[in-house]
Amino acid sequence: MDRLEAMSIVLLTIEKGSLTAAAKALNMPLPTVSRKVTELEEYLGTKLLHRSTRKLTLTDAGQAYVESAKRILEEIEEIERAAAGEYTTPRGELVLTAPVLFGHMYILPIVTDFLAAYPEINVRLVLSDRNLHLYDDHVDMAVRIGTLPDSNMIATRVGAMDTLVCASPDLLAAHGKPKHPRDLEKLPCVVFTGPSTATWWFRDPATKRDFNVNIIPRLSVTTAEAAVRAALRRTGLTRVYRYHCDAALRTGELVHVLPKFDVESIPVSLIHGERGLLPLKMRVFLDFATDRLRSAMSELGKA
Repeated sequence: MDRLEAMSIVLLTIEKGSLTAAAKALNMPLPTVSRKVTELEEYLGTKLLHRSTRKLTLTDAGQAYVESAKRILEEIEEIERAAAGEYTTPRGELVLTAPVLFGHMYILPIVTDFLAAYPEINVRLVLSDRNLHLYDDHVDMAVRIGTLPDSNMIATRVGAMDTLVCASPDLLAAHGKPKHPRDLEKLPCVVFTGPSTATWWFRDPATKRDFNVNIIPRLSVTTAEAAVRAALRRTGLTRVYRYHCDAALRTGELVHVLPKFDVESIPVSLIHGERGLLPLKMRVFLDFATDRLRSAMSELGKA
């Protein structure tokens, strides 16, 4: 029995939530995955998993085993990186993640230039509007937009992002330009699941206190791109990050509405796990990307 392989299978099974999902991720037959877990349990002389038709959970022994197994596999990964020279030479695969549109606009151009400069590094760029977990999803570095929760992650701030309400001039001509955020309750609005939920936040310019307005959406969408496109088609006002609508603001196809009531900008950061000495591939990317991202963020909103 390959204990390291069995250990990895148990961890993946817990991560995916079932033996079936783990088998699919590993491209391995389900009976093989189940057998390897059973062999490990027999070797240890204890059950690690409670199996049922509805869900899979860890036993007390399994919980302790998984916590230790994670540490062991991380240490092995570090040893392999050191042996492969990743701490002395920039080489290997670098896994990055960023929000979809932000990644297309800002990260992809940096990555392509980076690859040209570092021929021994390969990059896997995962574009997702879901925040991937760095450890569980095996990600080296991530772009995060927003205030970061307290954690053991290391953050390098590369800029700040506005959240703003915008609309087509034609829509405002037809419905009137709002003078206060409360006026939005009577106007057609487009919301998406992001910064633009059905509750929109604003800051009173006099008191500097934040307050919210409950929006009854004329249209709800699941991406910012769709929200901006709907706003361009005069469907309603929308609230998005500045980078979502910056191009349309520059051309005048959309206008910034209620700028006096904008909330404070939120940070844009590159984050990575706290693992002591970083592999050189991560250090050189951080150095390569930081100034370029700061420059790009500083250009947002400029005429």
